[in-house]
Amino acid sequence: MLSLRTSLRQNLKIPAKNRNHKKREIMAKFSKKGKKGAPALSTASLPDIVFMILFFFMVSTTMRQTDRLVNVKLPEATEVAKLERKDLAAYIYVGTPIASRQAQYGTDARIQLNDSFKTVDDIRDFIAAERETLSEADRSFMTVNIKADENVRMGIVTDIKQELRRTSALRIMYNARRSE
Repeated sequence: MLSLRTSLRQNLKIPAKNRNHKKREIMAKFSKKGKKGAPALSTASLPDIVFMILFFFMVSTTMRQTDRLVNVKLPEATEVAKLERKDLAAYIYVGTPIASRQAQYGTDARIQLNDSFKTVDDIRDFIAAERETLSEADRSFMTVNIKADENVRMGIVTDIKQELRRTSALRIMYNARRSE
């Protein structure tokens, strides 16, 4: 049996003296010419990645349900606990109206329920409406979150608490910022 090298010499009919030169030419046909750098990064899938990220943030972000009509600078607190389930919370905002509403409502502290100014007497209807939006099992876990400005008179907050007690909304949480 002939070896591969011998069969190549016979097939190519290479003379003995030019054998090494021709061998280099044959090997050059199979070797790479020049060194190439790293291949270019394909950007064909880039729009798909961008739209996946955009879709993720659209799905996972919740938008604010109510527009704040009052200025609220939260008071400082040393012991702060985080609200466990925000979907079970009803928010009551107490503070001075924003600058664009002060001409109409004045600068006294006002109560905001959803997207409008209300009185203490309207809290009962507000709590009843918020309970109706929850399932029967979650109604007992509803928390009323009071976001009151640090300069609001305590009389308004006490009136709100008394009305919440009359409506049996006994889980109350006050928003505060952590003191540093």
